[in-house]
Amino acid sequence: MKQFSDVAYTNGYEFTEGTGYSLPEYPFIAPPELLEHKVGRHPVVIVGGGITGLTLACGLAHLGVPAVLLDEDNTVGVKGASSRGICYTQKSLEIFQRYGVFDRIAAKGVEWSVGRTFAGNDEVFSFDLKAQSSFNLSRQPAFINIQQFYIEGYLVERIAELNRQRPTIDLRWSSRVTAFEQNSQRAVLTVETPQGSYQIEAEHVIDATGSHTPFHAWVGAELDGKRGDDRWCIADVKFKTTPPTERHTWIEAPFNENRAVWQHLMGDEVWRIDYQMAPNADPAQVSREDVVRERLQRQFGSGVDCDIVWVGPYAYRSQCVRRMRIGRVFFIGDTAKVVSPFGARGGNTGIADADNLAWKLAAVWRRQAPESLLDSYHDERLEAAQRNVLVTNRTARFLRPSEPQAQLFRQATLALAKKHRFARNMVNTGRMAEANTYSRSRACPLGVSVQNVSFQWANGRAAQMNDLIHWSEGAMLLLVFGELTQTEIRRLRQMAQQTPLLRSVQVLAQGQVAQVREHIMDDRGHLRQACKAQGRRWALVRPDAYLVDTGESISAALVQSLAQAWAFS
Repeated sequence: MKQFSDVAYTNGYEFTEGTGYSLPEYPFIAPPELLEHKVGRHPVVIVGGGITGLTLACGLAHLGVPAVLLDEDNTVGVKGASSRGICYTQKSLEIFQRYGVFDRIAAKGVEWSVGRTFAGNDEVFSFDLKAQSSFNLSRQPAFINIQQFYIEGYLVERIAELNRQRPTIDLRWSSRVTAFEQNSQRAVLTVETPQGSYQIEAEHVIDATGSHTPFHAWVGAELDGKRGDDRWCIADVKFKTTPPTERHTWIEAPFNENRAVWQHLMGDEVWRIDYQMAPNADPAQVSREDVVRERLQRQFGSGVDCDIVWVGPYAYRSQCVRRMRIGRVFFIGDTAKVVSPFGARGGNTGIADADNLAWKLAAVWRRQAPESLLDSYHDERLEAAQRNVLVTNRTARFLRPSEPQAQLFRQATLALAKKHRFARNMVNTGRMAEANTYSRSRACPLGVSVQNVSFQWANGRAAQMNDLIHWSEGAMLLLVFGELTQTEIRRLRQMAQQTPLLRSVQVLAQGQVAQVREHIMDDRGHLRQACKAQGRRWALVRPDAYLVDTGESISAALVQSLAQAWAFS
């Protein structure tokens, strides 16, 4: 068995100061394996109780899949660390709405859509996400800012709620995996706890331990990575007089030696301010509270009155595994890829990883789909990871150009953007994250995310796309648009009888007549628009709200798309 060799599960934050955050603490409860001195076997073992691991656990709980989650700590967040991830995309918020935690996130967090970018005192770029078609159909906003530990805490509480309805997820705190082995029959993990060690077996192991995971070494994962020298000082600050609530970015901030600055409002009226530092900056020096206060005075004036909640340094890097699955081990979140935080592509990618994998694990566990369905996780989420690494690396080069050509391009872009509107889209402070598309997936040919749009049930009651996904109970959702012929009705009934993995719904526009019992109203055409179904007869949607395919007729092409989606062909 491969042993743990001085690999620390660390978040990368050091030299921290400030008053800090109060985090909940969860008790250690001795599991049966420890009490009864036996090796238990479980369908799924998740290692790591951060936002990615907890999202997956919550998704599995919704689908009734038993799983064990192991976390070395006894709290959410990371003790001594900042609020960490703060900016959550519409796709993540849609997932959280489906899992039952969105309302709490919306109540605590800060919704925003306007971003303004400055070079010196000149505004060189701005955007309003509400005005963009890729965001304005969903019931969820474009972005909400909230401290990561709040979402993790809400997920823990939601899992507890679901467990009271149907015991499914075993959350095991203060449980550190110290050794691992796998073969064709099983995976075996050794777990260290305050009351001793035990072993646990799993059919599938999900590594959500973060970028410093020992699983990379244990399974021989190959990685492509680059450690940069771009250093930042991150401060969480509470002001007595608050700045504007818009997202402000300075590419060249006069108050930060002409280096970049980010400014975001989060929950509890706490501001996240990121200061780009010199490459040779001393982490201990830049993280001193008195140094940060001097920097805040330069930015907001000598009379600024504020409390520093947390401050610490961070060095950005990029890293991506070459395989998202090795044997029985799946990499999700930061174990799969590490990106610079520009455009909020880190934690949000991990949330999407979890949502992609949850329904596939459920289908395989229920024996509804072959094991090969799990291979599509690699195809789809590796593409997403590689794309996000590429996009964030381009932003990093723009914000800290190290080559003469890159420096010249940035200078020219900023000079043009100050005077000409056409050049402003070339200013790169981080392309804001959207749901990734899949172009490499045989199981999902179209591979685009369907927004959580509104429609009406047959009785006129308002509903949203997530309600349909919940109604489908883990099956594929077939939306058939418009009135049906008798031949089409017969074909749909035949398909329903032949496969339990499909739920069909007739989608009617205003004035159209229902011909089957399962029908809904799409008077404003938002559902058809979200499904890219203009001029199309049907749309096939997966349990993670991804569009598999569309078609012009209910024919063999539909049957083939359904078989592909479940990895039966």
